[in-house]
Amino acid sequence: MTVRKQYPKELKLDAVSLVLEQGYSQAEAARSLGIDARLLGRWVKEHQVGDGQAFRGNGKLSEEQEELRALKAQVKRLEMEKEILKKATVFFAAQTR
Repeated sequence: MTVRKQYPKELKLDAVSLVLEQGYSQAEAARSLGIDARLLGRWVKEHQVGDGQAFRGNGKLSEEQEELRALKAQVKRLEMEKEILKKATVFFAAQTR
């Protein structure tokens, strides 16, 4: 099994800065940092598309993802409450007959 090397967020941001702000090519920056140029290219792309959410880390959700998760949990809870109320209605209707 291969262990994936993890790079700190600061290194990623510095590497992206070399390419975007300081004018280095991806190959030059990658060579100087000792990483693969394709990896650096992926970091640059993620940073450009990330809307400030780039390099969040494993398990850290964006605000939209957190809100979606909370809303799904709320929908599930409300559906369960609805089912309980349906069963209670049937039970009490049977009791009054």
